Amino acid sequence: MNVENVITQMRRGVLELCILSALQRGDAYTTDLVNALKEAEMIVVEGSVYPLLSRLKNQGYLGYRWEESQQGPPRKYYSLTPQGIAYFDILQKAWYATVETVNTLLASNGETGAKTTEE
Repeated sequence: MNVENVITQMRRGVLELCILSALQRGDAYTTDLVNALKEAEMIVVEGSVYPLLSRLKNQGYLGYRWEESQQGPPRKYYSLTPQGIAYFDILQKAWYATVETVNTLLASNGETGAKTTEE
């Protein structure tokens, strides 16, 4: 089993929630979002964020505006739409319920969090 692949898939599964959470704080440029995720120790690359932002925009969860930049071409700033705010709330509740369930299951394994084959 490739543990790195499993960890990567887990991160991808929560990336959408993390991006929506970052946008809850206000409009953001893609690089700002990537930096916020990295500051929170979420390993991510811009190449995985762009398609996700595009999909969320196409689904009506995000809006955007162009803003002139003093350091190059105009920048696209994303923001949550009212539908995006509602979607974030749904995902956030689902996340907390999932974490609670997983923590309950892990706690049932004792202090180490994992049973050995000898048990």
